[in-house]
Amino acid sequence: MQLYNKLSAKEREALLEEAGEDRLTLSFYAYAKIGNPELFRNHLFIAWDQMDVLGRIYVAHEGINAQLSVPAKRFNEFKAFIDDIYFLENVRLNIAIEHDIKSFLKLKVKVREKIVADGLNDDSFDVRNKGVHVDAAKFNELISDPNTVLVDMRNHYESEIGHFQGAITPDVDTFRDSLPIIEENLKEYKEDKNLVMYCTGGIRCEKASAYYKHRGFKNVYQLEGGIIEYARQVQKQNLENKFIGKNFVFDHRRAERITEDVIAKCHQCGKACDTHVNCANEACHLLFIQCEECAEKMNNCCSQKCQEIAALPYEEQKALRKGKGNSNKIFKKGRSEVLQFKQ
Repeated sequence: MQLYNKLSAKEREALLEEAGEDRLTLSFYAYAKIGNPELFRNHLFIAWDQMDVLGRIYVAHEGINAQLSVPAKRFNEFKAFIDDIYFLENVRLNIAIEHDIKSFLKLKVKVREKIVADGLNDDSFDVRNKGVHVDAAKFNELISDPNTVLVDMRNHYESEIGHFQGAITPDVDTFRDSLPIIEENLKEYKEDKNLVMYCTGGIRCEKASAYYKHRGFKNVYQLEGGIIEYARQVQKQNLENKFIGKNFVFDHRRAERITEDVIAKCHQCGKACDTHVNCANEACHLLFIQCEECAEKMNNCCSQKCQEIAALPYEEQKALRKGKGNSNKIFKKGRSEVLQFKQ
């Protein structure tokens, strides 16, 4: 019985190109009590592997967080499968606006301590006492109210390329970092302001809203389905779009364009640009923003040093990496000192 992915990314990419079939990129999450995450994880992998589902899925005692690529022709089969799981029946599926048959190249289902690393002690507050979910129309109404404080619950590299107009965008590397910073900065608004939050698909706000209510914020709201669902509703209902730029996503696409506004800049030359790339030096792999001109000039690398390493034969690069851990830059997301125009 196969319980793990056996194909490399290159092998899977070739198969997807050969098949040439439409695929849907989607995400969903659910907080639920899962007694045996490992058993549940195996159940999901076996079923989804047979359906040719690809993606990155985290399972924990507290629930599931899934980002997937599903063959379009098997979507109904996939939906029937998850509806047959009691806590996933009719779960909201955030279906991407832009689809790519190669948004995911492997099926990875992992058991984690938490489905989102938040650093919180869930036993200290009621995670079910969440903020009020609002749709796109109500969200627009709320953020037009001068009595509202709008907060982006994402990280700096996400909000850098796109965010809602007037939002507070914390300069943080992780969701865990943002929670105490936001609370401290907004403590004077606990009693009388509307605290309205948003994130990519809703999962970070789901936990954060309950936490902030526990910490004394009285009027807490969260954007239902996050930016992904907001963009869909705005388009479908012909609403005013108050998001500018791109929505960062955690798959091979890296972003979905919501508007034509380019609000970021190339981290190497300062030119207007909002294209995230990873450094071609696999020992670095830094995520940063790079324009086409710099990509050509730097051979898709973040620095001259990485450019020199990436130009070496692969076996030499591999030998240089042997016995070394990942570079810290992998986790810095555009913070490297080699980037002159980093945020």
